[in-house]
Amino acid sequence: MSGRKSTFWERRRESAHERGLWELREALCSRINELEVLVRSNSLPGQLSPEMQPLAEQALKELQEAEGNLHHTDHPRRLPGAHLAVSQTHFDVAHALMLRFRPSTEVQALTPGLAAFVREHLPASDQRRVQVEEIALSVRAGNPLDDVQREMLVDAVTVARQGLLRENLRVRSFTYVVFGMSIVLTFVAVLVAVLGSLWPTIVPLCFRPNGIGAVCATASDMSERSKAPLADADAVFAMVASGWDYPVVEFVGLVAAAIAAAASLRRIRGTSSPYNVPVALALLKLPTGALTAVLGLLLMRGEFVPGLSALDSSAQIIAWAVLFGYAQQLFTRFVDTQAQTVLNSVGSPNGAPGKPGRIPQAPAT
Repeated sequence: MSGRKSTFWERRRESAHERGLWELREALCSRINELEVLVRSNSLPGQLSPEMQPLAEQALKELQEAEGNLHHTDHPRRLPGAHLAVSQTHFDVAHALMLRFRPSTEVQALTPGLAAFVREHLPASDQRRVQVEEIALSVRAGNPLDDVQREMLVDAVTVARQGLLRENLRVRSFTYVVFGMSIVLTFVAVLVAVLGSLWPTIVPLCFRPNGIGAVCATASDMSERSKAPLADADAVFAMVASGWDYPVVEFVGLVAAAIAAAASLRRIRGTSSPYNVPVALALLKLPTGALTAVLGLLLMRGEFVPGLSALDSSAQIIAWAVLFGYAQQLFTRFVDTQAQTVLNSVGSPNGAPGKPGRIPQAPAT
């Protein structure tokens, strides 16, 4: 019982530091265990030549490093998915070493899968991919795999794995940029709301329909005392403006942006990477909608759009705030497009998602 409790609490402690996808972590851990069994079974005494024995020993060391990085309670790089990428790199090195010392017949059986992986992550014009396609055709024709072809195959697979790593790092970089902009815009939106609440009369969100009275986001005054000449409009706005105007307008814009974010997710494909791009895009839209609601009303108050500057009720102001908050989609849709392009680039070296390269045909006999 004590041993089982220790294992349970160790897993709980590790999960507290886990910031990537748990499924990916467990899948990689299973692959490490599988490869370790294969390496040990192929490196029993008498099975390997003396010059191949160091390859098997180094492969086991790489697998230990890979497993150690998965259990990263005290790991210095506690970024989401960073430990997965590092562990995957060690696993790839161990797999490449194993391909070099395994019997040629076993590597020959793996050739179709290795060729498919190379085809997925290297462009059709890459000479390594062309060579792998020729090797795959040769193996399919029943020819044995020689040592030169084995090295070509391993080299191409290694480069393809590096390409996959770069693709995932590109997704991570894009996600962090979007998260960073979301934080900056959130800070700006909060700052605008606080300043507008403390000093609502500096730039009031108020309108003066027909040159009389004052209509603000949360209050209005059409009494005799507010029917001052147009020159006294600022004084009238100062009497009616409320510290709740900016917070209410930003909140309404945020809600409208949240609806727009939910609607825009229908165009975003899911991803198996540990970096959640759709969530980053949704978070970016929220502060953007709050700010566009405020800026849109200020443009209307400055008569930037002729004929749309005489709002005569608070309800109309709130309605336009909803419209401007949703209109942030006009700006963030470019980010959505770029996000889809980045996601499509993973496993698509030719720029078109899922588009296979041309496979050379076997020579006629």
